[in-house]
Parts: sequence; C-alpha cells; structure tokens
Amino acid sequence: MSGLPAAVRTVECAVADFSSIARGKIVGRADFDAMRGCKLPSVVFGVTLTGGEPETVFGPLLPAAYGDLHLEPDLSTAVPVPGREDRVSVVCEPTGLLPDARRFSPRAALRRVLQRLADAGLRATVAPELEFFLVERTAEGGLRPAAVPGRSGAREHALEIASLERTAQFAPYFDALFDACAVQRLPVTGHAHESAAGQYEVNFAPGEPLAMADAVWRFKRLARETAVRQGFLATFLAKPFLDQPGTGMHWHFSLQDTTSGRNIFSQPDGQASPRLAHFIAGLQRDAAGALALFAPYDHTFDRMNCGDASPTTADWGGDDRSVAFRLPPASPANRRVENRLPGGDANPYLTVAATLGLGLLGMERADEPLPEAPALPRSLGAALDALGDSMALREVLGDALVDLYVALKRHESAERNAVADPRQGWDFVHLTEQA
Repeated sequence: MSGLPAAVRTVECAVADFSSIARGKIVGRADFDAMRGCKLPSVVFGVTLTGGEPETVFGPLLPAAYGDLHLEPDLSTAVPVPGREDRVSVVCEPTGLLPDARRFSPRAALRRVLQRLADAGLRATVAPELEFFLVERTAEGGLRPAAVPGRSGAREHALEIASLERTAQFAPYFDALFDACAVQRLPVTGHAHESAAGQYEVNFAPGEPLAMADAVWRFKRLARETAVRQGFLATFLAKPFLDQPGTGMHWHFSLQDTTSGRNIFSQPDGQASPRLAHFIAGLQRDAAGALALFAPYDHTFDRMNCGDASPTTADWGGDDRSVAFRLPPASPANRRVENRLPGGDANPYLTVAATLGLGLLGMERADEPLPEAPALPRSLGAALDALGDSMALREVLGDALVDLYVALKRHESAERNAVADPRQGWDFVHLTEQA
C-alpha cells in the first residue's frame, strides 16, 4: 500500500520534462497502489513543446515504438490538489523500458548532483526569486497587461514599479494563489510589483535544493491555473514587451559543511573563502553552455539582448544587479552567490543542477575567476553548440540528457524560425501559456 490518507481516491502522477508543464496521469487509488505509480508512453519525453518529433530522437535516443515507461512516485512529495479533498499530486520520475530512463529526467539529474555534493561532505541551501506577468491577449494576437478583475476596466498602462495599490487590486488572484501554495506546502514568503508593466515577483524561503526546485515547478503551474480561473493569463514568457524588463528566475546558492553546518563560502574570520572564488570560476568557465539551459528558447534571448539588467557576459561582483553572478550583501553565515542568468522560462531542476554541478567542479579543480568575463552567446543556436561541446556539463548532467535536450531545442528553433513573424506567430502562441 502507498501509505496515502484513506480519503484519497485518485492520484495525480506528475513528471517534469524539459518544459515547465507537468506531464502525467490521474489514476485511481487501487491502480496506483497496485502499480506503485503508473505507466506513461515514452513518446512524452521525446516531443517538443508543440508536439514535434525530431528524427534525431526516436531511434537514436528513445524507442521508436513509443513503449511505456513507469512513473515511480516520490511519496515524500505527495500534496493535496487544491479544491480536491480526494486527490493528491505526487512528483514522479521515469524508470523502466530503457537501461536507465532516469538519465532523461531533469529531476533525477539534480538528485545526482546533490549526491556528488554529499559525497564531498557538502549540502546546499537555495532560494529562488521568480518573476512573471499577468497579461491578456489582444485582438491582434499580442499581449498587454491584464485588466483588474471586475467591471471597472482598470489596467496598468505604464510602469507602476513597486505599486502597492495596483498589487492590491489583484489581491483576489494572489490570495487564491497563495492559498493554493499553502495547500501544497510551497514556501512562498511575499510578492511585489516588479520593474515592468503587469510584472510581479514572488519570493521563496531558503531550502533544500530538490524541494525548492519542486516548489518552483509546482508554483508555475498554480500561477497559470489560478489566473485562467480569474479570466486572465499568468505567463513566464521571458520578454513579452520589448520596451520593458524581462522575466527572471534568480537563484541564491550557499554551501554548508555537512558536519559543522558552517557556510564554506566564509572563513572563520568572516572573510570570503577561496572556495567561493572557485565556485564562481566553475560557473564562468562553462556559462556559455549552461546558458542553453538558463535561456531555453530563441525568444529568451530577447531578454538577454535587450538589456534591462540582463547580463551579456559571465561576470561577477558585489551588490550589482547587472552581473551574471552577484554576491548580495550578507553576513558571513549567509554569504551566497546569486545566479541572475536564468529566465522565468527555464527548467528549475536543470538550472539548479547546472549551477551546483559547475560550481562543485570549479571547487574540485581550484579554478580561479577569469580576469576578463567571457562573452555569453547571443542566440540559442550558439548556446546549444556550447552545451553540446561542454565536457563539464556532460559530466554534470549526463550525455543522454544533453543530447536529448539539444535535439529537442534545435527542432523547436527550426520550427519557430520557419514562421514569418516568430514572436507573434510562435512565441506568443506557444510560450505564453507553457513557458
């Protein structure tokens, strides 16, 4: 038996692919207990965001016969589905059919990185900051900031940065969203109007990396579902408005010694330790390839290429929001690195796995920060080239996952670039509700 509460009649088996969308099935309690999870066709893991099936995937990487995989549940992640007392949602990972189906799982990749940290006597604490927009579609197929729910027609026409009044007008949305977060035990701590029209930021409490990646993945779904119920859209599209700042997913990272609990980025006298510099250097060395994970669509590079405090080099520094790897003001116990490269459309598991994995490699090699910050790729194609060539990221994530990711992203890019107006005809059509 699964050990789930007796009132549970159905179980939502949810699995993360490379997108932000939860895939899976809703199965009856008896079937879930009998199968210890459920089955799902392997084709789900090899199609693009739009359902495309790259020839380089089926046969070379995944079975061409679309055989079933088993979704193995992590019962520690079982949480109620908001509004359904008889249903729980459980995060799963794919197993079976292949020699090791988990090699294609972003969540499993993060677990492997965390095991490497543990083997080195370390554990990580992370805290995400997640930005998104509340929008509605225009008759012309574009986007604009959402009108306030109700009959007033009130909406934001120009930037109202940090506006408590505009934020309060969307209180029914945020109240419903945070109620749902409480049901699913997501540690959100606050929200505010951000630096673009219709843009908001939600902060999370620091926590264990796998749990926080789960939390961000689940939060994005709750944010979208709650908005649809209230008559507008929540989107993590990286750059919905070219003349406004884009959508970031900033992550704060610190490392602790598992025996003492001491932050290894600080020395006993409170000064920064050499290991902090080594961690940053590891990120710098392979930032070009990691950018394909942090900026997963052609559209995401609109955020990188149009400024607005989005880094264009793998630089680092103190309290400077224009750098890629920022060191926020903090006490020695809380000294940390903020990775400011990921867009709101990035996969949280791959983002955390790549950051911790590259940082760990930098510490193992005792890398020193580069005297001149490397320029970052300015297109998805260039970033995918760098990812495919990165021995470090292949070591961190595995060859199979890197090869599958590159194949899917190249197929999406080709499809998008075949459209006459890629932003209007592909980005706004597909990414607005799925990024």
